[in-house]
Amino acid sequence: MPHSILITGASGYLGGSLLAELDRITLPPHEKLYGLVRSQEQADAVKQYGAEPLILDLKNERAVLRTIVDAKISIVYFLIDALNSELQIPLIKALGEVKRQTGQDVHFLHTSGAKIFSNHAGMPSDQELRDTDPALFELQKTAKAPYPTINRAVSTNNIVIETAEASGVRSYIFVPCIVYGEGKGFGNRISIQTTAVVKAAKATKTVYDVNAGAATWPVCHVRDNTALYVKLLESILSGHNQGYGKEGYYLASSGSVAWNDIYASMATALAERGVVASSKVKKADDAAIARIGQALACPKELVTVQIGGTCTFTPQRASELGWKAEYPPEHILEVADAEVDMILKYLKD
Repeated sequence: MPHSILITGASGYLGGSLLAELDRITLPPHEKLYGLVRSQEQADAVKQYGAEPLILDLKNERAVLRTIVDAKISIVYFLIDALNSELQIPLIKALGEVKRQTGQDVHFLHTSGAKIFSNHAGMPSDQELRDTDPALFELQKTAKAPYPTINRAVSTNNIVIETAEASGVRSYIFVPCIVYGEGKGFGNRISIQTTAVVKAAKATKTVYDVNAGAATWPVCHVRDNTALYVKLLESILSGHNQGYGKEGYYLASSGSVAWNDIYASMATALAERGVVASSKVKKADDAAIARIGQALACPKELVTVQIGGTCTFTPQRASELGWKAEYPPEHILEVADAEVDMILKYLKD
């Protein structure tokens, strides 16, 4: 029985780029591709990418169950909320009912984030942590983050995996890192992480290093991130037995870069445009952290979570799918000028 696919978050940076790519390529045989929307304007946009718009209140569990079952949707790509689990649970249970009625394997991909596999979440940061590590689920179960928000996000990953397992659903935890480059969808075109660096710099007229010491983070161009979403979908549609559940973590990254190098390259670009007073990166003190927190609309305790920290999460499972990054990690530094121009353009819009 051919799969029908639902993409949520189609107006977002990652979801929009994915939808645009799915319109450009030819997928293995499947039934329908749906895009979750909230308005007629979004519905019209989704149609332009060859998807059928689906208006559905994910907070209405009965409506979710009825819609997913009636449409026989068997694959859900969830790109809406990495922090909370309330919306995922009804979707997973509805997929379980589709499997019960049809006997078909069903799949739920949850888009998480590299913060949940970093020092911010209490994960190991002094050694390589592979996405194929057999102890990864247990590390996630026992991780204690110093921030309630991150604890909630870690718990969400656990809940997705355990709810899916109990419902007979194959789950996948997809982990974007610092994603950069211009998105290709109809909605948001800019990244969260690089945009946060620019917002902080605009507000303080300075690029600050917010880390206590040396810190690195995995990076990935948006095209490469999208390519892994697609590789996984192609594998599912082709009936291949890729890792799922407690062995279903997928990091999209070409490698890691030092935060100080990211700060320095963006500071140079921002200084050339008069956004900051100097291309010199300064060490942030408490007062600077407080000002950055105001600019990013977060408590000062979470500033480092937004634009710093150490993550040693390393991809391996992606290569097993045949995924290979087009852009090396240092590319993010080489295109800092273009990234800053793009962010400043869209922040004005």
